[in-house]
Amino acid sequence: MIAFKRIDHIHICVPAERLEEARHFYTDVMGLPEIARPASLNDAGIWFKAADIELHIAVEEQLPQSERHTAFEVTNLAEAKQHLMAHGISVKEQRPIAGRNRFSFHDPFGNRMELLQMD
Repeated sequence: MIAFKRIDHIHICVPAERLEEARHFYTDVMGLPEIARPASLNDAGIWFKAADIELHIAVEEQLPQSERHTAFEVTNLAEAKQHLMAHGISVKEQRPIAGRNRFSFHDPFGNRMELLQMD
């Protein structure tokens, strides 16, 4: 058996020429603070803090969009949806799950994200 404690980090990718655009999106639109990457990682990338989870962004050529995603629990789902839409981000309602309100969106780099709020 594996005894999971929590999610430590989520790793997503963006094309090299869009790394600064990713920094802007995740700091200015998503509101995540950037954190220092370990000096031992000398390749391109950016790290952010999202509550007690780290979001690691690396450089990689785009793959086709899929249903793979990262889900973040939030406390202000309706406000978060309006905030994203105000920044031109299209949101997609998801099939209902008892006890969870949720929607998904793609960041500007094709990474699917889900925001959810427990009832």
